[in-house]
Amino acid sequence: MSTQEAYKQKIEAELVVAESKLTEFKAQVASLVADERIKHTEELGVIEEQIASTKAKLKELGDADETVWEQMKDGVESAWTSLSNGVHDLAAKFKS
Repeated sequence: MSTQEAYKQKIEAELVVAESKLTEFKAQVASLVADERIKHTEELGVIEEQIASTKAKLKELGDADETVWEQMKDGVESAWTSLSNGVHDLAAKFKS
């Protein structure tokens, strides 16, 4: 397996975890009072957009040849970092 394919599989697995956490957050938001539910619903929308962005960049990476792969990897890393931070921030809000 190439480094490119291994990296793609790693990010795909992390996306599955992020989507699972998003589903958990949605269930928690459903039980909140209206004002809090509205606020968190907007935050969930941001997370959904970040998941879609990361998936799109990952697809581009998968379609890339080895000569541009390293350059495109930075875009995937950036998208993943934003998504990961968003998920962690939202998780912290639900714990407090």
